[in-house]
Order: sequence, then C-alpha cells, then structure tokens
Amino acid sequence: MEPLAIYQRLKERFGDRVLEISDSKLDPFCVVDPAAIVEVATALRDDPETAMDCLSNQSGVDYKDRIEVVYHFFSYRLRHGAVLKVKLPRDNPSVHTLEHVWKSANWMEREIFDLLGVTFEGHSDLRRILMPEDWPGYPLRKDFVEPLEYHGISTVRESPIIRLDTRKK
Repeated sequence: MEPLAIYQRLKERFGDRVLEISDSKLDPFCVVDPAAIVEVATALRDDPETAMDCLSNQSGVDYKDRIEVVYHFFSYRLRHGAVLKVKLPRDNPSVHTLEHVWKSANWMEREIFDLLGVTFEGHSDLRRILMPEDWPGYPLRKDFVEPLEYHGISTVRESPIIRLDTRKK
C-alpha cells in the first residue's frame, strides 16, 4: 500500500485527529494530534491492511517555534512504510510513549528526551542516555547555549578547520 493510501485510511478512521496529510515532500507524511498518537500507532500495527510491525526510527526536530517527533513505521510482511509526526509546543513538549506498542521506542525516546527535552508520558525509564544526568539544558535545541565548562573541565576546543598556528604560513 502506498503511504498516501495509508494516510487516507487513517483520516477515514480517526477524522479530526489526523491534522495534515502532506504529499508534496519527497517522503509523504501525516501529522497526528499528539493526544491520539498511541491510538493511531496501535491501529497501524493491528490493522491487517497496514500491519506495521516495526518502529524503525523515531527522532525529534527543533523548528524554533515547535518541536516535532517523527515516527517511521515499516511492515515487513507487506513491504510498505509510513511516517507520522506530532507537533509539540517548545515550552513543555510532552507526548505519550509508544514503548508499550513497540519496545524499540524505549531508547529512541530516551535519546529525544536527552537531546531535545521531550517528555514521553508513561515511559518506563525516562532518563538521560547520552549526556550526564546533571547536564544543563538540551544540546540539540536551537536556543541551547553550551556552558564554557562542566565540573571544572573546559568545553572549549580548537576548531579543526581554522588554524591559529602562525608558524605554518
């Protein structure tokens, strides 16, 4: 099944909770109401016509005015995929976890939490996975300002592109 047919199927079933269907991109996608993501994702998994048995990727994107969480699903049996997105406010980005639908969501959601500050409600172990537990802020946010030091260790490093060595002219 083509992605647009999958999105139309979702629109027929979930109505207003499917906020947007985009076919103008290289990879079409569907924007879903954040409150409905678990229900929509479960339907993609359980519907025999879509049979999405794999959450292959989950990522977060900062667009300055909002945070988006992007979900890539795939059906191994039917050999098709779909991309869903949810748009979240920057000030308190929060959405329900998909960990209970696909176990693969666990670490991907932890990474998104760690680097963008998205809270996944109901997650079994939502804590930092890449940065230290006491790291200030979320490094992939556009408004992130890196501290000059962390526990007395400088975070400033020489640019590998710009040579400041005057002896090698």
